[in-house]
Amino acid sequence: MQHTFVADILTNPNNAQILARWHDLSLPDSWLVAGCLFQTVWNRLSGKAPETGIKDYDIFYFDASNVSAKAEQARQKQADLLFADLYITVEVCNQARVHHWYESHFGYPYPQLHNSQQGIDRFLMPSTCVGINPEAVYAPNGFEALYQGILSLNPLTPHLALYESKADSYQQRWPWLRRLDACI
Repeated sequence: MQHTFVADILTNPNNAQILARWHDLSLPDSWLVAGCLFQTVWNRLSGKAPETGIKDYDIFYFDASNVSAKAEQARQKQADLLFADLYITVEVCNQARVHHWYESHFGYPYPQLHNSQQGIDRFLMPSTCVGINPEAVYAPNGFEALYQGILSLNPLTPHLALYESKADSYQQRWPWLRRLDACI
């Protein structure tokens, strides 16, 4: 199923271009993650153009040597320049610093991470925990729930209000998605 996933996400020309330029970013422990991947799959399964409705393209990296906002902003500027011709929003986030701002932004504490994969592990829904770079694919929960359109609460991030809001948004765009009861 990993081959199907890679083939599907590469049908989105923005994903393909980001991955083609990946090494120009020179980001440590870096992954293209989240909505640009699972939403591309759901768009394809729905018969929509792969890039339909994708608001941004997220890149996680991990650099514990500099967790300043200024360093992250410099990496963001680098990505903005590299992908300017794509006319999309690319958001770069250092996973080594998420625990510094997550609670003030989302209202829940967040553990200090030790690599980017731990950030992917904590997406609100297990079916959306996916990442890719030119050398690897990371899907800690596999691909079955993603392709079956199953939405469920991630026990690593049991934030029910955030989950419900995201699940509502996803089901509005892809009505065939199935929500499992969230129990915490």
